[in-house]
Amino acid sequence: MRILFFGRGVISVQYAWAMEQAGHTVEFYVREGRKETFGSSIKLEMWDARKGKQLVKENWNVTLHEKISPGYDLIIVSVNTEQLPAAAQLLSAVAGSTPILIFNNLWQDLKSSISPLSMNNVVFGFPGGGGGIEDNRLRGGFLKMLFLEQPRAGTEAINNKVKVLLESAHFKIKWIKDMQNWLWNHFAMNAAMETEVLRLGSFAALMNDSDSFANVGRNMREMIPVIKARGGNADMTSLLLTKIPPALLGTLFNKVIFAKGSLARLFMEYNNSKAGFAILEVVREAKRLGIAMPRLTSALENSGQYKAEALG
Repeated sequence: MRILFFGRGVISVQYAWAMEQAGHTVEFYVREGRKETFGSSIKLEMWDARKGKQLVKENWNVTLHEKISPGYDLIIVSVNTEQLPAAAQLLSAVAGSTPILIFNNLWQDLKSSISPLSMNNVVFGFPGGGGGIEDNRLRGGFLKMLFLEQPRAGTEAINNKVKVLLESAHFKIKWIKDMQNWLWNHFAMNAAMETEVLRLGSFAALMNDSDSFANVGRNMREMIPVIKARGGNADMTSLLLTKIPPALLGTLFNKVIFAKGSLARLFMEYNNSKAGFAILEVVREAKRLGIAMPRLTSALENSGQYKAEALG
């Protein structure tokens, strides 16, 4: 397949590399002026966990475009959540009938999040990896498992195309029946963790603070009423975060899920993205619904950039 990745972020680069390894042609769309800034290669230091745990270290040559031309079999979009509306607007004008995989975290309802694109031309998925990029150096990795919504009426052909692509690159798909609810819960979990990142200063600091994950559980409890008010429900991960006593939850995350040396911990430690937007989105929705959210609101008010938005 000939695949265009919209953006050259950490997720796009890692999955594009894996797909090129499987024999596909991968290219990137970047904003005007970024092609020269990014250059024609990127330094990779990433863990590939599809077959064991292998460290990939190489300078990978990439093809970047500042305009989107026809002729692609699939477009994969993985951008910062706040950038998705602009990406969807641009793709609606230039993508034509090319099918699109939205490989993104989302808090809006699925249809409005990609407007004015047609839902019949889009499928939603979520990666199983992470990390960060700094000074044209990517550190991170990806797991064998990733997530893909079950076909909706009208998307069966696109889902199958994406399935064939992912399996050709030796990924294992976990099918999600209710992608909307799954993404709401996952976004809320991100907001719960970002609340602690704002307090501590970085994702790496989150991993090394003994109270951090107990607080993540407390933060998550504030968001369950918002998810329910939107018509969703708490999934198994959310229930884990909210029902287990905070002290036990902290031990579980620090000693098991994010144990030292685990890939999950490394992905978080390498994450150098800016925290706060997920919290702001959830707080805005809570205000609209009339639901109190003192822990998250306080985190925003104590951060310089988001203080005005939190109080507005």
